[in-house]
Amino acid sequence: MPLTRRRRKVKIVATLGPSSSSREMIEALFDAGADVFRLNMSHGSHEDTARRHALIREIEHARERPIGILADLQGPKLRVGTFAEGSAMLAEGAPFRLDSDAAPGDATRVHLPHKEILQALEPGATLLVNDGKIRLRVTACDGTAAETLVEVGGEISDRKGVNVPDVVLPLAALTEKDRRDLAFVCELGVDWLGLSFVQRPEDIVEAKALAAGRAAVLAKIEKPAAVRNVEAIIAAADGIMVARGDLGVEMPIAQVPQNQKKIIRACRRVGKPVIVATQMLESMIHAPVPTRAEVSDVAHAIYEGADAVMLSAESAAGEYPVEAVATMNDIAETVEADPVYREIIEASHVRIAGSTAEAIMSAAREVAETVQVKAICCFTHHGTTALLAARERPRVPIIALTPFKSTARRLCLVWGLHCAFVDEVERFKLAVVSAARVANRDGFAATTDRIIVTAGVPFGQPGTTNILRVAYADERAIYEGEPA
Repeated sequence: MPLTRRRRKVKIVATLGPSSSSREMIEALFDAGADVFRLNMSHGSHEDTARRHALIREIEHARERPIGILADLQGPKLRVGTFAEGSAMLAEGAPFRLDSDAAPGDATRVHLPHKEILQALEPGATLLVNDGKIRLRVTACDGTAAETLVEVGGEISDRKGVNVPDVVLPLAALTEKDRRDLAFVCELGVDWLGLSFVQRPEDIVEAKALAAGRAAVLAKIEKPAAVRNVEAIIAAADGIMVARGDLGVEMPIAQVPQNQKKIIRACRRVGKPVIVATQMLESMIHAPVPTRAEVSDVAHAIYEGADAVMLSAESAAGEYPVEAVATMNDIAETVEADPVYREIIEASHVRIAGSTAEAIMSAAREVAETVQVKAICCFTHHGTTALLAARERPRVPIIALTPFKSTARRLCLVWGLHCAFVDEVERFKLAVVSAARVANRDGFAATTDRIIVTAGVPFGQPGTTNILRVAYADERAIYEGEPA
């Protein structure tokens, strides 16, 4: 039986992986609350990705409900070389050298197969190895090698990851693997591309050019340089992910919550979707219930007004993937039922003077709060009007109506939007009919209830939203004599 509607505004992104590869499991995740599925291009083959994509689209067709798909590109992976004995112990206060010599390393040195890092380093810079478990401070460098002092020691082993938080590295966000993956998933038909290793807005330009409109680009904020440039990055990207894993390694971990709050608010101001990700219900990889701290973490992101919260290993490789999604769904419904949630959302609402479309959607929110209506129904071709409606964070549901499947699928990531495929219309009267039909069908309004309908006339021209109408959700009454 088709799922009609969610009972929450925030969206849930679930990563697919070994624990969630079958049609039965993906369908169970959707039923539990997943709105968007993430395909992690760091793992698995193109064949695996294509198979999961096909299963999602089969479920979408069977459930008559758009489902978003996010392909998360791997990005550059910075790693040390190998060691003669597989690993070495670094003592605090000892010198350690990283160089361009490919010979196996020991407790005094190791190969760093990234000349860009060696050329960009300066004395005083920090190098973090193995998710920050080892910290090195650069004392001298010449472009081919870096002498460092071990500030935090421990075991270092083959090909452990390296983070360089103090330096903007002259590396493109897209590797050759990423370019191949991007071409493949765009041809496949994903809706969003997750771009890793973003440091500056220019990093987004190449990805958008290669995507050529086939998928929207989501910039992952996971480096201090990205935080410093976040306003410009938000302006360049179609959406943002607060990727707290690497961000918590590369900056003092106590600064992550304040930056999460800052990024969410910046995205809300301009009406672009923002996901909060990484370790949200981490303990549920191996446990059927989360910790209290994890529940508070998810709730905090929802109270802040994030568009979506994301599960990574919990749904991809965990023992309780469906329970993790259901738990996140329960947290979201509980938070959004709290009167304090509306107080926080409305206190952070920013009134922005701008275009006619912005004024119409702002008016829709105010009318919905003044008149007893059940939903705001907005017709949108490319998603702009629906994004403006979501930016207002109204109390009532928003139904985004579009004739384009690609638009409906991308909007599945956006706060508060119930997306529906509809036929193309040429007259506003028919738009009202279509809105009433969907509101009835999907359980938002009875025929005696009123809805708000917004659209742009002439139809088919992006950015022309210029009509707002309060109408009864009864398509027969409209047919029987209401004016066009």
